[in-house]
Amino acid sequence: MRRLVPPLLRTNPGFRSFWTGQTISLFGDQVTLLAVPLLAVVSLDAGAAQMGLLTAAGMAPNLLFSVHAGAWADRRPSRRRLMVATDVGRAALLATIPVAAALGLLTLAQLYVVAFAVGSLGVLFFVSYNTLFVSLVERDEYIDASSLLNGSRALSLVGGNGIAGILVQVLTAPGALLFDAASYLLSASFLRRISAAEPEPAEPHGEPGRRAAGRRFIARTPLMRACLGASATLNLFNAAFFALLVLYATEELGIGAAALGLALGVGALGSVLGTLIAGRLSRRIGFGHALILAFVLSPAPLLLVPAAGGSNLVTIPMVAVAEFLSGIGMMILDVGLGALFAALIPDQLRSRVSGAYMLVNYGVRPVGALGGGLLAATIGLRPTLWIAAVGALAGVLWLLPSPLSQLRVLPPRALAR
Repeated sequence: MRRLVPPLLRTNPGFRSFWTGQTISLFGDQVTLLAVPLLAVVSLDAGAAQMGLLTAAGMAPNLLFSVHAGAWADRRPSRRRLMVATDVGRAALLATIPVAAALGLLTLAQLYVVAFAVGSLGVLFFVSYNTLFVSLVERDEYIDASSLLNGSRALSLVGGNGIAGILVQVLTAPGALLFDAASYLLSASFLRRISAAEPEPAEPHGEPGRRAAGRRFIARTPLMRACLGASATLNLFNAAFFALLVLYATEELGIGAAALGLALGVGALGSVLGTLIAGRLSRRIGFGHALILAFVLSPAPLLLVPAAGGSNLVTIPMVAVAEFLSGIGMMILDVGLGALFAALIPDQLRSRVSGAYMLVNYGVRPVGALGGGLLAATIGLRPTLWIAAVGALAGVLWLLPSPLSQLRVLPPRALAR
């Protein structure tokens, strides 16, 4: 049984605590993703406009605060303590929902405020994430550590929805949110156990320059610039694709809800497999080639979806295979990018670079979803999905002239500029 536990979890207690807390929190997040929309629709009679506003409230902090949060976090002496505080804050915010529901005081306005505040604290958490990560693992462990963390995310996608459904059924939607609140408190508890020598905080050099340092680093570093262009292109068109997938599958392919859920579940299993093979693939064909392959493997299988047609005996397997292969590629991609950024970004710039990167990566997603919907209303679902899948595949073109293909192993850390 001991041999079944990955070496990094056996030998590194600090990373083990970090991984355990994040795994619990990821499963808790799946509960909120199901419970809050159900609560809005079933208990508060939210319509399409209100649901759109609720989603936007959770996403808006990524656009509004990522750069500023990164600059502020880089000046903190302990990003670990900041992450603990954000976990406790998110737990408290979520707990207000079942309390208000029990008192008969819950409103949509409260859901909007909680979604926005939880999203804001989430921005602070994730701009600090990379700094703590590199403080816990050695350079030659980045890929394995990133695989374990992304593996937890993949497993939460496989099993989290089922757990969320059971909790909502047993505890009702407001009661189920207490599970996610508890998961944040457990995450905070595991983070408090960690003892890690974090990098020294950045020195202030004027507010505008401090905020712009992350953007300047990305612009002046060819690897970062190419990866941001490829990621943004992929996310822009993927957002359009997945915003329309359920509608296309049910209306044009005639796939029922249960069969579609099964096909999407198969995709989640592909994500688990992707985390298991990411490290081996990088060592076999070289880190750069593995990352370029992932930028192809993630969107290319999605071409099967608009190509699907005929009976459900054909269309359901095609959608399932597309989701499965795309899930493999996406996890290889996430593992590789996580390791690359850990190796490349200077310690004093980590939060600012993360904030600048998040601003673009999250900023293109609502644009892609809105653009996909408008285009589909004009030319139809199937042509739009073809455009979205091909457009996502075009993201790899950013990488071809970059130095990435020459990397056999992780690059040396760049200079802060």
